[in-house]
Amino acid sequence: MLSVQEVYRQKLVSPEQAVKIINSGDIIWMPLAGTEANILCKALCDRKDELEGVVMRQMLQGRKQPYFDPAFAPHIFIDSWFTGGAGRKHIQEGHGTFTANTFNEVPRLIRQSGRVDAVMFTAAPMDEHGYLNFGLGCDYTPAALELARKVIVEVNPNMPRTGGSNNIHISKVDYVVECNEPIIELPVAPITELEEKIGAHVAELIEDGSTLQVGVGGVPNAVCKFLEHKKDLGVHTEMVVDGLMGLVESGAVNGSKKSIHKGKFIGTFALGTKKLYNFMNNNPSIEMLPVDYTNNPYIIGQNSKMVSINATVEVDLFGQCCSESIGTVHWSGSGGQLDYARGANVCPDGKGFITLNSTAKGGTISKIVPTLTPGALVTTGKNDVDHVVTEYGVAKLRGKSMRERALALINIAHPDFRDELRHAAKKMNLI
Repeated sequence: MLSVQEVYRQKLVSPEQAVKIINSGDIIWMPLAGTEANILCKALCDRKDELEGVVMRQMLQGRKQPYFDPAFAPHIFIDSWFTGGAGRKHIQEGHGTFTANTFNEVPRLIRQSGRVDAVMFTAAPMDEHGYLNFGLGCDYTPAALELARKVIVEVNPNMPRTGGSNNIHISKVDYVVECNEPIIELPVAPITELEEKIGAHVAELIEDGSTLQVGVGGVPNAVCKFLEHKKDLGVHTEMVVDGLMGLVESGAVNGSKKSIHKGKFIGTFALGTKKLYNFMNNNPSIEMLPVDYTNNPYIIGQNSKMVSINATVEVDLFGQCCSESIGTVHWSGSGGQLDYARGANVCPDGKGFITLNSTAKGGTISKIVPTLTPGALVTTGKNDVDHVVTEYGVAKLRGKSMRERALALINIAHPDFRDELRHAAKKMNLI
């Protein structure tokens, strides 16, 4: 019987050899940004003229791959399930497409599709037992691997090794390629004065012993900054970010009061700085689990004092939130915002927060509006929104009448727009 090291060597090929098993018409799944298979993507693009109708499905594209050139669309067509900056223009211009989803249901949708021709991803080096590690992302990869007819792994020593349901045995892999490129990093966003005010409002309502989910950007960073004096916080999140690491380092997060996964830091993918990746590497407190578990609202709701913090683009006076488009212009996707809003609501002592600056475009546009911009996509509906927070305060919406909602939202709008909003609310018979 061959040793796992011998099996590995037999499957080790060049990127060019590995992608030769991709055929025209194949459906390829690739995980989120940090575990994207970069050199395999480039090798696949070099075969452009040999391929027709290959479909690349992925959430949150991390790098500006060659296939974002419109000339690639007939050959390698992008089906985005959450659009990142690298692929945004490509999708907006119609050279690729977008599939609507909430993050927790992606594994189920993959299984229901009944077809995955290939999976390509980056992994941490194989251990002595023959296991490659998904590193920064568990997400929907296990579900895709269940159906995959071909599996190609890009092994990178810069990928941190993380615990949880995050491994694949070398026997399940068709080809391995090796690279030593830096892993994608997401710099820590600077905190603006407005974001600091919003963060302070949210942090004031978070109790000791709460379990946190935070998104990415200046407001979550500000919230984390104001939570450093809290005690016995836990983490159950989709995205692991630098701000959460900071709370562990400050001692605020220890997971001791968690009702499930006590003492464990739970996530499904990570994106941040190299410092974060070093923190995660072989850290026994961190477990990366499949997204249909981490983002299941009924699992989320089992956490004690669950707190969900996410951002939005605009909110109307009914409490509807658009977080993924600017009018009809596609921007990102639903991600896990609704998953965690519902999870916090399921939790008996949970709290959900949707945050936004009160204005945009230098204060010329209110982001609290009478009705959403025509064509805007509702990400989190009126029945699921708990609190809305701007730099002017907190509007508690859940359990409130339409009149109470409208008045609360007007009260946290920018003062320059409050009279206009009151007039609109009266015209709509809300107040």
